[in-house]
Amino acid sequence: MSNRSLKNVLLSVATLMLSACTQAPAPAPDTRAADEKAIRDIEAQWVKDFQAKDLEKETSHYADEASFLMTNMPIQTGKNAIRAAHKPILEDPNFGVDLAPSKVVVSRSGDVGYSQGAYTFTYSDPKTKKPVTEKGKYVDVYQKQADGSWKVVEDIFNADAPAAPVQNGK
Repeated sequence: MSNRSLKNVLLSVATLMLSACTQAPAPAPDTRAADEKAIRDIEAQWVKDFQAKDLEKETSHYADEASFLMTNMPIQTGKNAIRAAHKPILEDPNFGVDLAPSKVVVSRSGDVGYSQGAYTFTYSDPKTKKPVTEKGKYVDVYQKQADGSWKVVEDIFNADAPAAPVQNGK
C-alpha cells in the first residue's frame, strides 16, 4: 500500500471517528415545579367536579386506560368501567368529598407524577341510608398525555377507620 493510499485510509477512518463523536443533545428543561403545580390545580378542579356531581367532568380526569381501586370492589379499568363505578356514588343524596394533596412528585423526565393526600368522603350507609363519613388517604398516579395534559392512570385510596355516622350535619 502506498503512502498516499495509507493517508487516504487514515483520513477516512479519522473522519468516521470524528463524525461518530457528535455532542449529546442538551438535557430537557426541568419542568417539575410547573408540573407539580399543574397536578395540584387538577386535583382542586377534580374536587369541584366531584362536588358538582358532574360525572363527565369528574371522570375526564382519568386516562382512557386508567384503573380505579376502591375498597370492597374489583379493580375498575378503563373510563367506561370507572364511569359506571362513579355513577351511583355521585347519585347518592348524601355524597360529599374533599381531598387535598400533601405531596406531589413528578419524575425528572416529566412524564410521570403522583399525588398523595388525605380525603373525607360522606355517603349513605347502605343499611341505614343515613349519612356516614369516612376519612382516609389516597395516591393518584398521573401520566403526561401526548397533548401535554396530565391524566390519572392509577387511583387508589383506603380508609383510616370504618365510616362513622355524621354528627350535627358534619
